Amino acid sequence: MRKIPWLHIVLFIATFFSTLTVGVLQTQTIEDIIKTPSKITAGLPFSLALMLILLCHELSHYIASRKHHVKATLPYFIPAPTLIGTFGAFIKMKSPITTREALIDIGASGPIAGFIVSLLAVIIGLPLSKIIVAKGLEGSLALGDSLLFSLLSRLILGELPESYDVLLHPVAFAGWIGFFVTALNLIPVGQLDGGHIAYALLGGKHENMSKILVLSMLILGFLFWEGWIIWAILLIILGLRHPPVMYWEAPLDSRRRLISWITAIIFVLTFIPVPFTVMMK
Repeated sequence: MRKIPWLHIVLFIATFFSTLTVGVLQTQTIEDIIKTPSKITAGLPFSLALMLILLCHELSHYIASRKHHVKATLPYFIPAPTLIGTFGAFIKMKSPITTREALIDIGASGPIAGFIVSLLAVIIGLPLSKIIVAKGLEGSLALGDSLLFSLLSRLILGELPESYDVLLHPVAFAGWIGFFVTALNLIPVGQLDGGHIAYALLGGKHENMSKILVLSMLILGFLFWEGWIIWAILLIILGLRHPPVMYWEAPLDSRRRLISWITAIIFVLTFIPVPFTVMMK
């Protein structure tokens, strides 16, 4: 008889409520919620969209792992008092990944699935977003644009007049986060999803590439956004070397190489050099 995964369930529910709280505070004040508790449902669009993105990402990893007979846990969701109400989600591998094909399938499945759901969220949420006057918003947090988000914004909302900005609908904001998380996971360093894919293609050369990319992130951090310094240090702590696979000799087929190119394109389209800035006068 299989045990009920209580820890996974409790963390999932806790993350749902933490993201629901963030979603509510995007459109309501605490006083509004106290006076009318039913207004908490205003946080559902953001919470459900973001939870779906994270769930599809991690379940795709899990399914790909099971397909290749790699033992993996169900997703762990991490509630947190952050701008988005969570530190994301992850699954834990409990046995080695044995082939290069498995590395690419497991590494690419999550980002591709999360990207597709994020894309749908952005396409649904942008038409519901508002164009507002940027004057008077000095000191507010502004979101950077990836190539894809900028293109979709122009196609759906048109070219913005000078001194105007977009107030994202919660679903579009969840999609923006999904793009950002996808790009972070696809950085080809260490044991990130992108690191799995890069190691499957490059083998031992992957470690040198990881060192170059971490150095590049440190430079980006000093020049543009300090968060890249924190991310680079975290990657160094986690390790830049990828564990070897047992059966390296098995060649990659054309489908896996195509998947690798698709993830590289997704990374370029969703990468944001400066994710957050403070609006100035």
